[in-house]
Amino acid sequence: MIKAILMDFNGVITDDEPIQMRAYQTVLKEYGVDLTEEDYYDSLGMDDKTFVAAAFERVAKSVSESDCEEIIQKKTSAWRREVEAKLPLFDGIEDFIEKMARKYTLGIVSMANLSEIEHVLDRADLRRYFSTIVSSADVTKCKPDPEGYDLGFRMIDAVRTSAGHLPMTREECVVIEDSPPGVEAAVKADLQALGVTNTVPADKMRAAGARATAKDLRDWFPESIRLVFATE
Repeated sequence: MIKAILMDFNGVITDDEPIQMRAYQTVLKEYGVDLTEEDYYDSLGMDDKTFVAAAFERVAKSVSESDCEEIIQKKTSAWRREVEAKLPLFDGIEDFIEKMARKYTLGIVSMANLSEIEHVLDRADLRRYFSTIVSSADVTKCKPDPEGYDLGFRMIDAVRTSAGHLPMTREECVVIEDSPPGVEAAVKADLQALGVTNTVPADKMRAAGARATAKDLRDWFPESIRLVFATE
C-alpha cells in the first residue's frame, strides 16, 4: 500500500524551468559563456554549482568558487524578480497537492536551493503540506545519483514512525519527477516513479525507469496512485 509521495520541485510543482534558463543565460553571458536551450535541458537534475561548472566546462573554461557563488546569487536574484511578478505554478498543482496530502505523507526532493523552494511554497501557502524537504544543501551528489531520494525516503519514514506509524518499505513510496535523471535517481533508490511530462516526453521518462507517466497531474487522484503503484 502506498503511504508517501516524494515530489521534485522545478518542473513538477513550479513551472519555472524556462525562467531558470533565461536567468542563467543572462548571467552566464556576462562571463562569456553562452547557454543554449539544449544545453539547459541536457543539464536537468543538476544542482546550481554542478550546473555552472558544466556550463563553463562545455566552452572549455574553468570557474572559480567565488565566481560560481556570484553567478548563482545573480541567477537567483533574476529568478526571484520574475517569480515576484507572477508565481509560476502549474495549473491545478495546489489542488493536486491538497488531495494527495489527505491520503499520503508528502515530501520534496529537489536539487534547487532551499531559499527558492521555500519562497515559492510560502507564497503559494503550500509549505504546510510537506513534512520534509531535501534541497541541494543536503546532498553531495546531484541526480541521477540516488543520494537525494535515499535521504528523502529515510526522512519521510522517520516522520511517519515518530507519529506512530509502522516503518515503510521502499515500494510504499512513490516519486513524482519531470526529468530522466530524476527518475533514474528514484529507481536507483529502489522507489517507484511517476514521470510527469511537463518537460520531457513520456517515452524518455519510461526509458529512464518511470513505472507510469502523466500528461497532467490534475487527472490523478489518491486512488489512481494506489491502483497504479499498488504493492499488494
